[in-house]
Amino acid sequence: MENDNQNPPVETDLLSTANSLQVKERQARTARVVNLGLWANAVLAITKLSTGILGHSQALIADGVNSLSDVIYFIVVRIFVAFSGKPADTEHPYGHHQFESIAAVVVGAFVITTGLAIFWDSVNTAFDQYTGTIEISPVRGFTLAVALFTIVIKTVLMFNAKSAEAKTGSIAVSALARDHRNDIFASTGVSIGIVFGLAGIPWVDPLAGAIVAVLVTKTGIDILRESSAELMDTVPSHEIDDNIRSNLKGFPGIRQVECVHAHRFGPFFMVNITVCVDGNITVYKGDRIAHDIETHLLNRMDMVRKVYVHYHPVDHL
Repeated sequence: MENDNQNPPVETDLLSTANSLQVKERQARTARVVNLGLWANAVLAITKLSTGILGHSQALIADGVNSLSDVIYFIVVRIFVAFSGKPADTEHPYGHHQFESIAAVVVGAFVITTGLAIFWDSVNTAFDQYTGTIEISPVRGFTLAVALFTIVIKTVLMFNAKSAEAKTGSIAVSALARDHRNDIFASTGVSIGIVFGLAGIPWVDPLAGAIVAVLVTKTGIDILRESSAELMDTVPSHEIDDNIRSNLKGFPGIRQVECVHAHRFGPFFMVNITVCVDGNITVYKGDRIAHDIETHLLNRMDMVRKVYVHYHPVDHL
């Protein structure tokens, strides 16, 4: 005899991302940005550290340590991005997209740690120069070429990441794009320090290293704050609320959009909407309006993957 009390099967993949070609392309684009940044930072770290040591540039060594840290957390981001692409299951019916936010938290933590370490080392070097406890070696000219080369490479990486960010909405890619931008400013400071070092003003070089550290730390704090907000399911900005209301303006059957609630799952949104309809229509027609709203928003808003609509009669408000 069949058990009437058998629990119904648990619905999975509530965001309908498992078989979406758009989501798979997004995942592939994100992975390409991470892989390109990983290999580029590995080359830059080796180049800057070796050149900084041979060329006696404290600022370039600091920037090289920053690139080495980039390599470490790019590897971490790569792992978490791969995890975020896992299909939904019974325990995670909305998928594993939050792994991208976790990756961004890791990036922010690494960046802050690196910034503090660079700042401390730069201050120690400047103090040692001031007290004369270390011998000041003249900066070599080839260090400037490496610093300028870094600016060029990081500019290319930043624009590539920003392009991917615009198309994927990935907070992890956004964090990497800002880190590339931060590295551009940092390498600019390094270049200035080297120029002054070549001009016989060596104290500017560790000062540039300290400035690099401040920029690195500031970026890390920003990344950590935003990624933490994602994980805490902070209410999305008014932009998405306004976008939804704009898309439903004049929609047949809607008298008023009462409230909009959106929940993040990685870059994707699940939306709950309450609308007011004519109190004299049938339940069937009300359900038809709700279904049409869901379809309309899913077709108009790429990152919205699930819409729930609650409706009630306007004359009961």
